[in-house]
Amino acid sequence: MVSISVEDMQKRIARFRELTPIPRGFLDTAIPGHARDVFNVIGQGVTEDQTVAPAIADARDFNVTYVRAEPGNGAALHDHETVEVFIPLTGRFAIVWGDHGEQEVELEPFDVISVPPGVMRGFRNVDHEAAYMLAIQGGTDPGRVTYADQVLARAKELGVKM
Repeated sequence: MVSISVEDMQKRIARFRELTPIPRGFLDTAIPGHARDVFNVIGQGVTEDQTVAPAIADARDFNVTYVRAEPGNGAALHDHETVEVFIPLTGRFAIVWGDHGEQEVELEPFDVISVPPGVMRGFRNVDHEAAYMLAIQGGTDPGRVTYADQVLARAKELGVKM
């Protein structure tokens, strides 16, 4: 059995009020309609800004992120090598998938969707106010984001680089 002190356990707590959002942790956040705040809670996740430290660094087998998005905003189509789970905490989010985002379902608070590896996916806040979503990526190292061709083309058109 493992024994852990209160002091050591304190290092494994992420207090929401102390989390600092990453407003530009991804290439697509500079593209209109994809602005959002990302809070790395457990592990680095798939954040493209590797200078940002998560609240809890020890990510064994999964990474946890909070996302805050204004109405109409969310992640552009992307995929990665691991499963990604989305759970709206407030508001409603549309989860889109397919090479061109041709499939879509809406989730309400505490609904859960698990998107398999290699599937292009994205999401957007379809509510009338800012909303939060929990995202969980499988794996100790969830890999890197791969964007849909149309997202990369739009970023290039806007001069966006990461």
